[in-house]
Amino acid sequence: MPRPGEPDGEVIRAAIQGDRLAVGSLLTLLRPIVIRYCAGRLGGATRGISNAEDCAQEVLMAVLVALPRFSHQANSFLPYVFGIASHKVADIRRSLARDPSAPVPDPEPELDGPWNPTFEEVEKADRSRRLSRLFEVLSAKQRDVLVLRVIHGFSAEETAGALGMASAGAVRVTQHRALNELRRVLREDPDFAGGFTFF
Repeated sequence: MPRPGEPDGEVIRAAIQGDRLAVGSLLTLLRPIVIRYCAGRLGGATRGISNAEDCAQEVLMAVLVALPRFSHQANSFLPYVFGIASHKVADIRRSLARDPSAPVPDPEPELDGPWNPTFEEVEKADRSRRLSRLFEVLSAKQRDVLVLRVIHGFSAEETAGALGMASAGAVRVTQHRALNELRRVLREDPDFAGGFTFF
């Protein structure tokens, strides 16, 4: 049974067989999931047109192209999508590293009045900033594992499939090392991430 907001096997099978409505439904269901993944992986690393939504669009296009070749098995589709997303994120990171002169995005248009965020919005933005800073101490593989396991709730087996890791055991070891590294950083400097604690 799929998690809430995820495509079920019937929609996936119909999309693989070319049903246009099923393909549309599948892409609609995948879009927010993929955007969250890309945003989490890219963080503030993007410049110009390379942002999480553009990355997600590339992922969805790649999924659309690969769909007819996908061999559906229970609980295998989302790891497959995250595997594609992982490669697209890596492509964008490589591209940004090669081109430090990427264009700067246009400034956001000014709102009609002064921005007056709610307490919850300020707290959420602050938590996100502190967590991003904390995740910077991890390797890309460790970040990927934590995003899929902790944020998206993937099993170790699903995560191994999505990231191309050797086994579920390798995922668990990577997760354990990542969490130990975060604990070490927070023990040595409790203010490193602005006092952020999660364990």
